[in-house]
Amino acid sequence: MSTRSRTVTATVTIALLSIVALLPFYIMVVMGTYRNEDLFTKIVLFPGNYLVENFKTVAASRFDLAYWNSFIVSAVSTVLSVFVSALAGFAFAKYNFRHKSKIFGAVLLTMMIPGQLGLVAYVIEMRYLNLSDTLMPLILPWVANAFGVYWMTQFIRGAVPAEVIESARIDGCSDLGIFFRIVMAFIYPAVTTLSLLVFLWSWNNYLLPLIVINKPEMYTIPLGITTLGSAYRTDLAAQILGLSIGTLPVLVLFAIGSKSFIRGLTAGSVKG
Repeated sequence: MSTRSRTVTATVTIALLSIVALLPFYIMVVMGTYRNEDLFTKIVLFPGNYLVENFKTVAASRFDLAYWNSFIVSAVSTVLSVFVSALAGFAFAKYNFRHKSKIFGAVLLTMMIPGQLGLVAYVIEMRYLNLSDTLMPLILPWVANAFGVYWMTQFIRGAVPAEVIESARIDGCSDLGIFFRIVMAFIYPAVTTLSLLVFLWSWNNYLLPLIVINKPEMYTIPLGITTLGSAYRTDLAAQILGLSIGTLPVLVLFAIGSKSFIRGLTAGSVKG
């Protein structure tokens, strides 16, 4: 097979796979343009004429407030999680201290325990701290991110040369200066990858907000979508439109950071 034939075959294959991957998202967007009743009577393949009414239903439910709450929670969670994980990973990867291996083993152990097991205790703790019905219970779990610590530790261990750190220390640079001025430049792909993952996980989180949030004005997008409709009618078409709108920030972020995301994944798979 010639080079041209291989190129054409690869292009056609990628195009077909892309169509298959994007088809569910296209169907989701199209379903948001129909009446709720129409979704049960036919298979929709082309846009309908009920988009404006569905959008009015979404707007009437204060979906913009849920959007804002989700953005605050996801943005703050991402910043805090990446910052703490990078600092902890730097410490585990480049410093020797007492019980280092045991502490790191304890961090890895928490990754093996399903988070759902601690939900009851977590809710009681938030009530004791008077943080219930606020956005803080949705942010705090991401600050202590065991996967983030493990990810950063493995990446920094292989990506940041010890000689560079020692040279900076000889020049009089402090530990925090080394971290911010030198280490961060080496781990940019890992930071981008972890940021996208944490933002996605936080943005799509449904179980934790369902348990700790009771005030409608504090709802995030997953909870806001479930409230679309009325007490006597579940408007699936409006919910699907809300789901399409809620997916846009994630698509934009992955489109912007896709190259760094892939570079961080591939680098992390061979280092450490």
